[in-house]
Amino acid sequence: MKSYQQRRRLKKIMHSKPILAFLGIIVLIFASGVIGFMGKMIMTIENRKVAENKIAQLEKEKERLSSEVSKLKTQDGIEESIREKFGLVKEGEGMIMIVDDKNPGKEADSPKEGFLSSLFFWKSWFK
Repeated sequence: MKSYQQRRRLKKIMHSKPILAFLGIIVLIFASGVIGFMGKMIMTIENRKVAENKIAQLEKEKERLSSEVSKLKTQDGIEESIREKFGLVKEGEGMIMIVDDKNPGKEADSPKEGFLSSLFFWKSWFK
């Protein structure tokens, strides 16, 4: 009988409002910790994706640079590099240079539409 009463007293203490409130607060603290951990985990996953993309870009750049280095080890590659950098040509070759027009024609200054444009057109004929 005594053991039954002790169990009953322990059960009353465990089911009391202050103990339940204390346990509820502990559960809320753990839940907030888990939620914070999940936020950090999501951020870590995003950072990992960014790092993997950066690694892929760097590997492509490494391949491109290594192909350029191997190209520069040949005589043709050296010649092509010099031609691109300094604009040189071989003897007997011709070179075409394209120059942009810095002064646009008078057409850009005159209006394009309407009655006044036809007047400007006729006026330009009689100058």
